[in-house]
Amino acid sequence: MSYRILCVEDNPEIGRLLTESLVAADYACDWVRDGEAALALLGAEAAGVRYDLVTLDLMLPGMDGLEVCRRLRRQDNQTPVLMVTAKAAIRDVVVGLEIGADDYVTKPFAMPILLARVQALLRRGQRQAPSDDGIVGTPPLVCGPLVIDADQHRVLLDDTPLQLTGKEFALLSLFARHPGRSFSRGELLDHVWGEEFDGYDHTVNTHINRLRNKIEADPARPRFIQTVWGVGYRFSETPDGNRPASAGSGGERP
Repeated sequence: MSYRILCVEDNPEIGRLLTESLVAADYACDWVRDGEAALALLGAEAAGVRYDLVTLDLMLPGMDGLEVCRRLRRQDNQTPVLMVTAKAAIRDVVVGLEIGADDYVTKPFAMPILLARVQALLRRGQRQAPSDDGIVGTPPLVCGPLVIDADQHRVLLDDTPLQLTGKEFALLSLFARHPGRSFSRGELLDHVWGEEFDGYDHTVNTHINRLRNKIEADPARPRFIQTVWGVGYRFSETPDGNRPASAGSGGERP
């Protein structure tokens, strides 16, 4: 499968390095130097242009990268976003993750590390299309009013589709497959971000908060993703009084 990546970077040296390295890794790649140009391309999907991932510098002239990401998510565009920033302060990273970015690397970075992050995001964001090759799909998980369909990469809440980022979907799927099990933040980082990820544990917290805001009626009193103090998080075995079940199991929906 050929992936197309949009690089948003105003520094000519870094922009050329990114595009040349991504093209050498067999990705199609476009490069723009400001946020307005990036949003124009990302809004052109109806004309046949579709990007599978965006590498986004936070320090851009005019509209900064955080605003680009914010506007992208407001438009319900869930293209994975990899922040590339010279700012090592946790505050900037946390803000980016809270408004919808999926991952980050800080400058200066090693190109193999960036490529590994790109590959991980593309793998997790890949949507499986229905096929007629005889492959049996995975039955959706039904957790009360929540339906998680891995094959369609789709989540429904009370029959309403939710817009989740790749990381949010991966977190929710992991939790729902292991109801009642407590995960530490380190375990969640390993499972969802990969063992090569060397970022902050707070990355997990921001994604959990974003996920709760989308699936919980009252995020302050969650019924699905619960905090286990001193440990991490777990998915409730009984969000509506029943254990999550497979939609193909023949039983009633919990």
